[in-house]
Amino acid sequence: MSTNLASKLRTGLKAQQFIDGMEKNKEQFLAYYNGFEWDNEEDKEYFDSLNNRDDLRCLIIAAEWCGDVVRNVPVVFKALENSGVPTEVLIIEQNYDVIDQFLTGGGRAIPIVVFTDTGGFVLGHWGPRPANVQAVMNQFKKENPDREAADYNEKIQVARAEMGRQYGEGNGYHAVIVKELRTLIESF
Repeated sequence: MSTNLASKLRTGLKAQQFIDGMEKNKEQFLAYYNGFEWDNEEDKEYFDSLNNRDDLRCLIIAAEWCGDVVRNVPVVFKALENSGVPTEVLIIEQNYDVIDQFLTGGGRAIPIVVFTDTGGFVLGHWGPRPANVQAVMNQFKKENPDREAADYNEKIQVARAEMGRQYGEGNGYHAVIVKELRTLIESF
């Protein structure tokens, strides 16, 4: 992939700026953020060891109004918190040019977590949801391509409920995101 986001590096919000600026969903975001715990010491050590690399940058395309951002970005922030990887948030409404390079099933779904090298070349990306949760939406879109269908809204509610079940109760899905991020980073 030859996408280059050099022009976007150092233009986003730092994690704390994003949190401080939240007008919606801040309480829920902080509940996930403060509720984060490492599933195992090995994953924590892996992310800490990224301090030995200075070649990674992370851009997260997000918005505070999005439920998946509220659920998933706190985990990304926490996983990368002590990694030394510069992490910034690009607000989707100001960055359609970026999100349009990372469409999910043809649509703009967030969050998208993009890793680049220091020159802004994209190494890989994650999102908008853990694979098991995203699979539900992929299946739904395949079976319901017509957004104008009479039963579309009814069916998407069923899909959203199933996605909620896939996320599960509590913060168990945090470990899933950590594993997926680690697998991705290990690939470059």
